[in-house]
Amino acid sequence: MKLGAAGRCSLLLTLMSALLTRTRAVPVPSALSAHPDARDCDMAQFKTLAPRELQAFRKARDAFEESLLLKDLECPSPLFPRPWDLRQLQVWERPVALQAELALTLRVLGTMSNSTLGDVLDQPLHMLGHIQSQLQACALAQPTAGPRPQGRHRHRLSHWLQRLQQAPEKESPACLQSSVTFNLLRLLVRDLKCVASGHLCV
Repeated sequence: MKLGAAGRCSLLLTLMSALLTRTRAVPVPSALSAHPDARDCDMAQFKTLAPRELQAFRKARDAFEESLLLKDLECPSPLFPRPWDLRQLQVWERPVALQAELALTLRVLGTMSNSTLGDVLDQPLHMLGHIQSQLQACALAQPTAGPRPQGRHRHRLSHWLQRLQQAPEKESPACLQSSVTFNLLRLLVRDLKCVASGHLCV
């Protein structure tokens, strides 16, 4: 039986949820597989974010830079290396990757909200939660997928998802916070815009 783009996305998300629950790793919210009403889908609103919204994320990043968490911090390879580019994925795969990226980001920033950074993280956390809810609403509204990539490209998404899943176990809390914080603007300006642009992101 052939599955459409929405079917493949839903199946992959279901498998991800089961795997991550079993390993107690970064969770993929169950709402993604709950088939929300696609009429609520409005990712186009994220093609361009308001300057005040981006400024809130810059403020959170700058506050983290000034915190003691970065003093004498030595981390291995970055969690989000340069090859992390959603344009390398098929259109239907990009929201899946972004959702996993968001889940880890919300988890890490949520633990930081109890620190002295709590005030500057309130608005970013609210915005990221809104983005996540829109991704959930769009889970069944993905455009038709093109031909599946061959060779190493076929496994790129699963490799990236595994990387995010294993990050909390492989990285120290400080290094994980550093990676996620410095990835905030790239997530918003590149990954989110790419998903919002659909087939136009090339």
